[in-house]
Amino acid sequence: MSYGESRVYKKVEVIGTSEKSVEGAIQSAVDRAKSSLEKLSWFEVQEVRGHISDDGKVTEYQVVLKIAFELS
Repeated sequence: MSYGESRVYKKVEVIGTSEKSVEGAIQSAVDRAKSSLEKLSWFEVQEVRGHISDDGKVTEYQVVLKIAFELS
C-alpha cells in the first residue's frame, strides 16, 4: 500500500502494566494487542498511573493506551 491511498483505522483501549517502567507498561500493552489484532499502526498514551508501597517505593506502572490498527 502506498501512502497516497486512503486508510481507515479503529482504536481500542488497553492497559499495560510493568514493575520496571512506563516504557515497559507500554510495550506490555502493545505486545498483548499484537497477539490478537493485525496491522497495528500507532498508539496514544491516555493516562499514566501506578502503585506506591507502604515504604514509598513505586511498585507498578500502569499505562492506559489507545492503540490503532488498520482496517482491511
